[in-house]
Amino acid sequence: MQAFSQFFEGRSVFVTGHTGFKGAWLSLWLTLLGAKVTGFSLAPPSTPSLFEATGLARHMDHVHGDIRDRAALKAALVRSQASVVFHLAAQALVLPAYRSPLETVEVNVLGSANVLEAVRETESVSTLVCVTSDKCYENREQVWGYRECDPLGGHDPYSASKGAMEILCSSWARSFFQPEGRVAAATVRAGNVIGGGDFGADRIIPDFIRAILAGRPLGIRNPGAVRPWQFVLEPLGGYLWLAALLSRDPARYGGAWNFAPADNTCSVRELVDLFVRAGGAGTWEDASEGKNARHEAGLLRLSSDKARAVLGWKSVLDLEQTAAMTMAGYMPFLRGQTDACRELCLGQITEYTQLAARRNAAWATGRDLP
Repeated sequence: MQAFSQFFEGRSVFVTGHTGFKGAWLSLWLTLLGAKVTGFSLAPPSTPSLFEATGLARHMDHVHGDIRDRAALKAALVRSQASVVFHLAAQALVLPAYRSPLETVEVNVLGSANVLEAVRETESVSTLVCVTSDKCYENREQVWGYRECDPLGGHDPYSASKGAMEILCSSWARSFFQPEGRVAAATVRAGNVIGGGDFGADRIIPDFIRAILAGRPLGIRNPGAVRPWQFVLEPLGGYLWLAALLSRDPARYGGAWNFAPADNTCSVRELVDLFVRAGGAGTWEDASEGKNARHEAGLLRLSSDKARAVLGWKSVLDLEQTAAMTMAGYMPFLRGQTDACRELCLGQITEYTQLAARRNAAWATGRDLP
């Protein structure tokens, strides 16, 4: 397989947040690429979890830890001898951040500062990719996609913590990484990510799956909210390709990057209707809270023009394909056959890579960029 120009084969990689949804998918992909993966994370945030269903602990070095514990984090990173770090550990949800704003700041801001310092103090590390959020932008409900040069902001605590994380990463890059010349660093911002194995709280598709299992309608609190929806492998392919390119040319590939689908933008209502058709099951009802609802952005789009032009990255799946692959990924859980989950996920990674190569995505073809 020529994906990512075989950059990760035999390479030591450190992933924070590997027990979460995106972290587990990323770690699974890295092991398939032949990387030696060390993960540092709290216990899986949900039951069931993709991390446990795929048996990832048997295929990587699994370290239980909290990124707020700076000494434990640095010790694990030094032991791993990793050259590449993907930082995904976070409090990743808007509504829990309203309930626990200080904890959200501690994890997303101070925890990220610990990661940055651990990277700075670990000689083996040469490449750092920090995963933030599309919610890091100052949301103005504009109809066009936010670009990497647009102002950061945050109406709610979660969004503010991600904007602050972006500022911290930029500060460490300019103050330490670039002048010292050892670490190439970038931040990545993705649209709403969906895929099999996500059971996080207050997420629309996991809530839909739980409603099917419970035999009840799904209550949608914000059916008119518009988001760019993408299958989990879409942005992860961008993260992996960016890491490979960062090692080649830090000056060109450092900084902030958006990864979002070109056309898969729709309302929550439309998305759930699509999943009802794709799965042949489930219903939903409007559970809007009106004036009592916590603020969430009504309209949020990202522009990935920079990633397409500079990285040769492109989204591969349309909305129907995204729904189909996501529902297929949940079938082992819906059927009580989680022992099939690992092979299904590995098969989806291979299938997605082949589709990306047919669409001439740079990372999947092994070709160099112009």
